Amino acid sequence: MFLRNPLWLAGCLLLVSFPVWASPAHTYDFGQPAPAASATRSIEVVMGDMTFNPASLSIKAGETVRFVLVNNGRLLHEFNLGDGAMHARHQQEMLQMQQSGQLTPTAMKAMDHASMGHGQMKHDDPNSVLVEPGKTGELTWTFNKATDLEFACNIPGHYQAGMVGKLKVGQ
Repeated sequence: MFLRNPLWLAGCLLLVSFPVWASPAHTYDFGQPAPAASATRSIEVVMGDMTFNPASLSIKAGETVRFVLVNNGRLLHEFNLGDGAMHARHQQEMLQMQQSGQLTPTAMKAMDHASMGHGQMKHDDPNSVLVEPGKTGELTWTFNKATDLEFACNIPGHYQAGMVGKLKVGQ
């Protein structure tokens, strides 16, 4: 009887799917973005072509860090916080952006893929920032637990060429 009532069935389907569409798009078990004003310290990271300087960082759990990202290279670079599996997934997204023409060697350009029947691709993850050659960017993050992470550039080929650093979040 209940299954024959389309309104009841639609309500059940809506209720079952609620956690999927009500949950935040971006959650990270190692922390969350924070306003720059709440940072307890700033760390400058210089991006060269296929390098980060420094190549490793140590941070304490509970600390809020403002990363100042200086791109001294000739190419577009990314500063992305995560573990190896997260970087592997993000590299696939970045490859799709490159193949669509949205990601060029020196910039990220907006494209309207909706008119071509594709969804709009965005680079809007809160744990990541793109920095064009000669520019400076910022990312502020609160690290909520001790863990081992990486900071990396996931533009196709950059991670594989060594543009990855170690980030130790200690007690």
